[in-house]
Amino acid sequence: MSQVGSVVIVGGGLAGASAAFALREHGFGGRLVIVGEESHLPYERPPLSKGYLRAEDPADKMRVKPGADYDRAGIELLHARGVALDASRRELRLDNGAKLGYDRLLLATGSASRRLHMPNADLDGIHYLRTQDDADALQAAAATATSIAIVGGGWIGSEVAASLRQLGHAVTMVMNIAAPLEHVLGLEVASVYADLHQANGVTLVTGMVEAIEGDGCVSGLLLEDGRRIPADLVVVGVGAVPRTELAEVAGLAMANGGVAVDQYLRSSDEHIYAAGDIAAAWHPRLNRRVRVEHWDNAAEQGRAAAINLLGGSTPYERTPYFYSDQFDLGMEYRGAPTAWDQVILRGDVAAREFLAFWLQRGHVVAAMNANIWDAGDALADLVDREASVDPDRLSDLAHPLEDVAA
Repeated sequence: MSQVGSVVIVGGGLAGASAAFALREHGFGGRLVIVGEESHLPYERPPLSKGYLRAEDPADKMRVKPGADYDRAGIELLHARGVALDASRRELRLDNGAKLGYDRLLLATGSASRRLHMPNADLDGIHYLRTQDDADALQAAAATATSIAIVGGGWIGSEVAASLRQLGHAVTMVMNIAAPLEHVLGLEVASVYADLHQANGVTLVTGMVEAIEGDGCVSGLLLEDGRRIPADLVVVGVGAVPRTELAEVAGLAMANGGVAVDQYLRSSDEHIYAAGDIAAAWHPRLNRRVRVEHWDNAAEQGRAAAINLLGGSTPYERTPYFYSDQFDLGMEYRGAPTAWDQVILRGDVAAREFLAFWLQRGHVVAAMNANIWDAGDALADLVDREASVDPDRLSDLAHPLEDVAA
């Protein structure tokens, strides 16, 4: 630890802030700087599509820590953008011309919204949701919109659709899949979300957007099959792009669309670590690289990277976890399967109180609890062990989860 005199964290989000406070908690007393582009204190992003968008939760509730905590911990917050990284000199150059030297550097630059690339994609009325400012702009625009179209049936698209519908807006979700979240959950569970959205008044449309229509302001979407979706507000949720520009400039090894790091979150440069959305981390238990774009991963990897860049040797082997709240359905999901051959449902699916299990050759590779909040530990155990289970016992409520192993 004595060899580390200064740490620079590039990225003012959850991963970066979690790392900074973990560094102080583990005794690091040197200079500690967070470089973040946004003017806000580091905050958590999940509320942007939920309570914050619906004006139910204030901005302060999203903050990782109050501003005074950074002052007390001696953490410098620089509102700037890193534009160049010279790994040989251990120097980060900022957009204001300043240069920051470091002994260790943590890249936690997160992701940017994937943009639509077609004519009229820059019309007024087209919105993306990634930042607090994005949420503020979307909330203001929605207040006067008469018809809203969501492009994309992933997490952002489905959560924004739910929130805007809860605010009373007319919402149409346009997807290139059969049901919201099908690409992640499979059709069996995605159908539950399709029924949920339709029961709450969201119009679901399967189709590909061919063109955006409008003159100055968006007026609708034209689909490949000729259908037109009228909309004076369009929210695009078609995925995210890891922000790896600095890593690429520095010549770091890349993988899985992100920065290749080992099980200790160390990059191909021993002085540079990565955490959060951009980290394609070697997972010892799964025996492959995993890159996760979710809240839990950002928080936990940030803390793990802090320990290891100070000389620790704790492998990051946490099972990926995420959650979502849409209308009256809350869920938690554990796992990172690349494939599955069977989905088992347990409980009352019609009442949206159930458990779901994704199996590969009889082994549990992922599990989800929907509106059931006392099963998390049991699900985590099954997924962590990739337990071999008897599908019939797994689906039968008469058999406790502890007794379903084959």
